[in-house]
Amino acid sequence: MKYIFLLFSFIFSISATGQKLKIDFKSIEKNLKDSKSPYNYEKLIFKFKGLPKSLDTIEAQHLYYGRNFEDVVSPENEDFKNLTEAFKSKDWENSIKYGKILYYKDPTNLDVLLILLRSYDTIQDVNNFVYHLSQFRVLADAIRSSGDGKTEKTAYNVNSVGDEYILLNMLNIGLDYTRSSKAMKDGMLDIWEKEDNKVYIKVLYLDY
Repeated sequence: MKYIFLLFSFIFSISATGQKLKIDFKSIEKNLKDSKSPYNYEKLIFKFKGLPKSLDTIEAQHLYYGRNFEDVVSPENEDFKNLTEAFKSKDWENSIKYGKILYYKDPTNLDVLLILLRSYDTIQDVNNFVYHLSQFRVLADAIRSSGDGKTEKTAYNVNSVGDEYILLNMLNIGLDYTRSSKAMKDGMLDIWEKEDNKVYIKVLYLDY
């Protein structure tokens, strides 16, 4: 399990031919707050924590893009800072400790999931690694289903710059690519280019 990003890249590629679904952010916001909706946030989080493999693509989109409408942990949060420091120091015990704290507060945070995965990988805790990998795959599927990254209109949609760099790792896009950017009404479109290959990723800034 030492080649964790190669594994993520494989996960992303084997599902890359799946269905692309147009994202209706207003509907996602409404559904998440509706207790009667099958896409209510609490119902989806219950499935995400209990049986992550049972979530379909629409449910995955609601969870991932719904982060724009829910209270999420800020990188300025003290526990997040402690997590980052522990991870940088390769202090796996405290990485797991603070990772768990933040996971319960913000279970769909890709940064937190990745640190937990790396930590469980390092200490060879296979059960927890596989559990969180299933959750990571759900959220990766949501990003994958948002587009194919081949054109401006079919760009991948991500919630943050941090998530964009996680996506770049999954796509195996490195320093040999150059980036240009274009402002849009609902986000910033980044074009990553190498020779004749272009990948379009939109970092969302939703403001209704």
